[in-house]
Amino acid sequence: MKFGSSKETQQLLHLAGKMAKADAPVLITGETGTGKEVIARTIHAQSSRKYNPFVAVNCASFPDQLIQSELFGYEKGAFTGAYEKNIGKVEQAHSGTLFLDEIGDLPHNQQANLLRFLQDSAIVRVGGRTPIIVDVRIIAATNVNLEQGVEQNSFRKDLYHRLNVLRLQIASLRDRPEDIEDLTKHFAEEFIQEYQMPNKAFSNEALGILKSYPWPGNVRELHNKVKRAIIMSEGKVILPKDLGLERRDTRPGIQTLKQAKDETEKNVLLFTLRWTNQKIPEAAQLLDVTRATLYRLIDKHNINIHINRTHKEPKAVTIEKDNRVTIS
Repeated sequence: MKFGSSKETQQLLHLAGKMAKADAPVLITGETGTGKEVIARTIHAQSSRKYNPFVAVNCASFPDQLIQSELFGYEKGAFTGAYEKNIGKVEQAHSGTLFLDEIGDLPHNQQANLLRFLQDSAIVRVGGRTPIIVDVRIIAATNVNLEQGVEQNSFRKDLYHRLNVLRLQIASLRDRPEDIEDLTKHFAEEFIQEYQMPNKAFSNEALGILKSYPWPGNVRELHNKVKRAIIMSEGKVILPKDLGLERRDTRPGIQTLKQAKDETEKNVLLFTLRWTNQKIPEAAQLLDVTRATLYRLIDKHNINIHINRTHKEPKAVTIEKDNRVTIS
């Protein structure tokens, strides 16, 4: 799996490699789509358990009444429809790694069962009585704030401390833009091979858009957009139109020079009109424009004014280099 060359990613992989050598629980945190399961698999692949099972469980994907039987299994006849014994995810991961994704969404009553397993290294299947010893390494992941969950009593404090022995924080993709080109090319090669398509390259403009897009869905969203581009592009070069990204979304929080100029101009107008109690002659004099120009600017920026009789007479309005407005 390609991860990227940013210093954040290289540091993450370095820490993951160190954690792989230990056999303690790992808690991976980060936004949705940042690749928490990929990192968990990387830790497993570098550990002494690498030739044994890696079993992933999404704790948010099962109804409350099913999560216990999914995790710990059940005996034949344990409930209606239990026609045969079922081995749960924990038992399936014996001698390997159990990855508990979205651990923050585990129902509170099941947190107690998981804690008991972590303490005793033994499970009891639903409908059973005999404890079964299971040897697994736990890697948990979450995109929610577990510390806040502990404070709000939605997540058990004792379970949190059991899981939070080794911790990895994955940065969002927008915070490591150096990885975008590496990941884009890696995903493109995968899809070209998967769909048996001729080689395609991203144009510089398309790569520029990918690098400046905020990626709210992180690596998962990039993965999907690259797949779309590979499928939808008609030539050997992938163009911006193939990405399915609107240009207005590719510059989050960044103004054009015209937008910045207009905003500053409006702020100066508002400040000056407030200072002069909206007296046009004095405001025009301070701004060094004619009254006609001032009225035009007021109309341009949709500023509502009314006439006031009193005001303080400033000497000058100055716009500093950082766009701050000062009166002297």
